Amino acid sequence: MASRPYLISALGATLLLSACGESKPTVPAAQTAPTAGRLILRAQTVPDLKPVPGTLTTRDMAEARARISGVLVSLTVKEGDLVRQGQVIGRVKDDRLALQTGAFDAQVTAASAEAARANADLGRTRDLFTHGVYAKARLDQVEAQAKAANANLAAARAQRGASAELGAQGSILAPAAGRVLVADVPVGSVVMPGQTLAKITAGPMVVRIELPEGQARALKVGDVVQLAAEDLRGVATRGAITQVYPSVTGGQVTADVSAPGLPQDLIGQRVRAQIQIGSRQALVVPRRYVVTRFGVDYARLVRADNTISETPVQTTAGPAADTVEVLSGLRAGDVLTPAGSAQ
Repeated sequence: MASRPYLISALGATLLLSACGESKPTVPAAQTAPTAGRLILRAQTVPDLKPVPGTLTTRDMAEARARISGVLVSLTVKEGDLVRQGQVIGRVKDDRLALQTGAFDAQVTAASAEAARANADLGRTRDLFTHGVYAKARLDQVEAQAKAANANLAAARAQRGASAELGAQGSILAPAAGRVLVADVPVGSVVMPGQTLAKITAGPMVVRIELPEGQARALKVGDVVQLAAEDLRGVATRGAITQVYPSVTGGQVTADVSAPGLPQDLIGQRVRAQIQIGSRQALVVPRRYVVTRFGVDYARLVRADNTISETPVQTTAGPAADTVEVLSGLRAGDVLTPAGSAQ
C-alpha cells in the first residue's frame, strides 16, 4: 500500500507530459481583399418614388338607361359581352302607348275626311264664283274652312307621329362601344325613365391612381409611372400620366395613367403603382456586391488593413434592374468587393 502514492504521482507526470505535447488549435488568418473589382460607395441622386393605389378601368363609363316607363320585356346582353355603339340591347314596353297611338290614328282618319270634304267644297265654290253664282265673301269663308281642316289634319298627324316615336323609345341602345360590366335588371321588372339597365365601358384602358392633394401638386401630364408587372400579367411596367383631374375628393387627387397593352378583361382590378414626387440621395450598388445567405443580405466590406469583413445590410430594389439600394449597414466612403454565392 505504501507504493500507491508513488504510482499515482508517476501517472500524473505522464499525463502532464502528454498534455504538453498536444498542438494548439490554429486561428484562421483574415482573408486579404483582392484589388480587382473594388467599389467605393458614393451617394447618388435617385428618384423619390411613392407607392400609390391604382385601379384598372376605362377613361369613361357609359350607362344604358330607359327612356320611358314600362315593363322590361327583353335584355339581350350579359356581363362581359362586347357591344357596339347604337346596338339595341333591350326593350321596354308600355301598353298605354299602343292604345294612345291607336287613338291618334283614329283622329288622323277623321281629320283626313274632314279635310277632303272641305277641299271639295272649296273646289265647287271657286267654280261657282267664277260663274258669278257666289259672292266673294262666300269664297273667302269656304277657303278659311278648308285651311282649318288641313291644319287639323297636320296636327293630328303630328300627334300620331309623336306617340309612335315615344313608343319606339322603348328600345334600349348601347351609348358607346365597349364591354358590358353590369346588367343586373331581370326581365319583367318595372322600370322608370332614366333608370340604368346596363353599364358599359367607354374609351381607352387606363390605370386610375389617387394620391393626397399635398403631393399631387408635383404631378403633370407626361410623368412616368411605374406599374407592377405581376398585377398586369407582365404586359406593361411603365406608363405615363395622360390626365390630372382638377377636382379634389376626400383630400385625394385623381389621375389617369396610360400604358401599352393593358388587359381588358378585369375592369376594376387593383394595380400597384409608383410615382415620382421628387429626388433624394441614396447608396446604390450593383447586385453582384450583395449576397443573400439564409434570408440575410451581406456585403463584403474591405477594412483599412486590406482584409474582408462580411457585413449584414438591409436592401431594397434599386432604380435599375441589376442594382440594389442599401438602406442600412453601409455608409458613403466604404469600399466593397464582389460578394460570393448565395445560399
